[in-house]
Amino acid sequence: MVNYFHPIEKVNSVNPTPGTGDTDSSPELPANPAPLLQLLLFVDKRSSSREQTRHIRKFLQDLKAECDFDLQIVDVGEQPDLAEHFKLVASPSLLKIHPEPRQTLAGTNLIAQLKQCWPRWKRAVEEYAAQQQSAPALTAAALADPKPIYSVACATELVQLADEVFRLKQEKEHLQEQLQLKDRIIAMLAHDLRNPLTAASLALETLESTQKVKEGEKSRLTPALAAYLMKQARNQIRIVDRMITDILEAARGTNAQLHIQAKKIELGAICQDAILEFQDKFQAKSLKLEIDIPADLPLVYADPDRMKQVIANLLDNASKYTPEEGTVSISMLHRTAYKVQVSICNSGPGIPQEDCASIFEDSFRLQRDKSKYGYGIGLSLCQGIIRAHYGQIWVDSVPDRGTCFHFTLPLQK
Repeated sequence: MVNYFHPIEKVNSVNPTPGTGDTDSSPELPANPAPLLQLLLFVDKRSSSREQTRHIRKFLQDLKAECDFDLQIVDVGEQPDLAEHFKLVASPSLLKIHPEPRQTLAGTNLIAQLKQCWPRWKRAVEEYAAQQQSAPALTAAALADPKPIYSVACATELVQLADEVFRLKQEKEHLQEQLQLKDRIIAMLAHDLRNPLTAASLALETLESTQKVKEGEKSRLTPALAAYLMKQARNQIRIVDRMITDILEAARGTNAQLHIQAKKIELGAICQDAILEFQDKFQAKSLKLEIDIPADLPLVYADPDRMKQVIANLLDNASKYTPEEGTVSISMLHRTAYKVQVSICNSGPGIPQEDCASIFEDSFRLQRDKSKYGYGIGLSLCQGIIRAHYGQIWVDSVPDRGTCFHFTLPLQK
């Protein structure tokens, strides 16, 4: 019996006919047990392949009187995963899958190969049948539905299960990476929050102590010092707030949709506010700050809080990687009638050329920074924010000569 179908399925299934009035509990032998010789023919839709397939089927049909067999035909175009499961490299291919061992015939001389193999296949069937007859425990159901037929019928399902296992392994690895990132972030957050909180606490304690002067004593707190301490406390609290914002954004995942509330804003003023938060860091390293913001810079259409977040992240990187007495520059350029470009550069060690394409990936960190504290999420957040504004962000860097981050923003909605 020759069957042609897509996809592969079990054929020649036999349902034993229950006896009428027979009280014997032993199963009855089926009237038409499935042939012991099981063959699979893999074909494709090429005209030459169809012609070769026709000859193979005719040749097999002539052999059916010598040895009954079950032939199942599979189109590799319909089920490439099944062809991969049987490790086929060409079509048409003829597989003997039962009796064991499995054998594959392929090539342009497939009929010639089949002529040579057919006597051995007949003997294998006869030997297998003799073994089964000598096994007293063999049931009628086993004869009607031998294990090899079952394995072929389940081949597609096995392939699908293998794909599902592979997908689940990938998902597991991704979840493990996310858990490791969160653990690292928690550890670094506990470390990094301590510095700005300590600075803010000292400023507030100084203000409080100067208020507790004895009666008749003159306070040593001048208005200028009080204003400086208040400013210091506010700046440190802003830093803490920015760090927490970054962590919350990272917790949402890279696929989370950013909420943008865009409006016409003056980008230069927002940049100046961000610079104030980093003055102490710049002064601590004696960094030279160069600012080039044109007075006639047009308004841009953006979310002010998000823009400050981007600029603050880039300034934080600049202050971190610029060596003492180095230079940090901020410039803005009205490129066209539609965009404004912002550039934040530093004279730090630069970024290796092979890492420039990956620097904006989520959780990516340079090899030199693996042992340092840091989240590896700042630049990824910057990219997400800029893209949400329909802008672009990129980096130019030369090792040992410095790095420039550039991004563009639209002038209109």
